[in-house]
Amino acid sequence: MNRWKDWYEQGKRDMEKARLDAKNGFYEWACFTCQQATEKVVKALGMKMGLTLWGHSLNEMINLLSEKLTIPEEIKDKAKLLDLFYIPPRYPNGFAAGKPADYFSEKQAQEAIDAADSLIRFCEGYLAE
Repeated sequence: MNRWKDWYEQGKRDMEKARLDAKNGFYEWACFTCQQATEKVVKALGMKMGLTLWGHSLNEMINLLSEKLTIPEEIKDKAKLLDLFYIPPRYPNGFAAGKPADYFSEKQAQEAIDAADSLIRFCEGYLAE
């Protein structure tokens, strides 16, 4: 059974959570959740295409998908940006001092939301087929 739709729907729900986090000032969590939401939607696309995408690197997954799809450079760049939000927003030892909340801003959260939205829309163009 191909469960791509479950992954897609959870990814969309995670984006709702990212927006709530940004609205409530949890910018580090908004950034991380955008990465996670996008990861789920990208994996959904891979599943729908019969590919198994492992790991957490959006850049790596997009590169694998690019063997079957034409992926614009702008989308690839957004995947690289979101990859930066996988570990540092969660762990204090990602920085020399301070907690993750000290390093993430509303601007970064909005950049993560915009990047995630673009990647998810790109994937939806193929998921709708």
